[in-house]
Amino acid sequence: MLVIDGKAKNVGLGSTVDGVKLISVTGNDATVEVQGKRVALRLGGAQVNLGGKASEGGGNQIVLTMESGGHFLADGAINGKVVRFVVDTGATTVSLGQSDADRLGIDYKNGQRGYVSTANGAVPAYRVSLTSVRVGDVQVYNVDATVLPAAMPVVLLGNSFLGRFQMKRENDRMTLDKRF
Repeated sequence: MLVIDGKAKNVGLGSTVDGVKLISVTGNDATVEVQGKRVALRLGGAQVNLGGKASEGGGNQIVLTMESGGHFLADGAINGKVVRFVVDTGATTVSLGQSDADRLGIDYKNGQRGYVSTANGAVPAYRVSLTSVRVGDVQVYNVDATVLPAAMPVVLLGNSFLGRFQMKRENDRMTLDKRF
């Protein structure tokens, strides 16, 4: 199944649907051809634009597939800059390390300073508001976040984002439907 122009389509190997040809499928990847250009896509990954008009992020649904480690990962963006998320229903807010905040241009040092409880105990943190958080074709605005001093391999997609969605999990698939 491929999502083409926002609609899920069943595409057989070697078939072309709406100008998208499915070339191959391996364990975690699919190769498609659009307008003569081949592109490798990660199965269950974030939606990508392969040549059409750029999306305004007006989508209403995110579908994620569980990775081999049991986590739901997604490529996305914070304030228009690329990040890698892991869904963390135990995190109160979107949480990221200071190095990511610096890379993304987030002025966290002017945020509200305090302490947060983590698996490693209480740590100093800054509370900020992110202008936008995007996963696939779904974008939300004014999302609370916490910037932590430790380096983090991914950004935690916490409840300040997830709380805006109706979450449903079926086996290895998680569907987030936008509520507001």
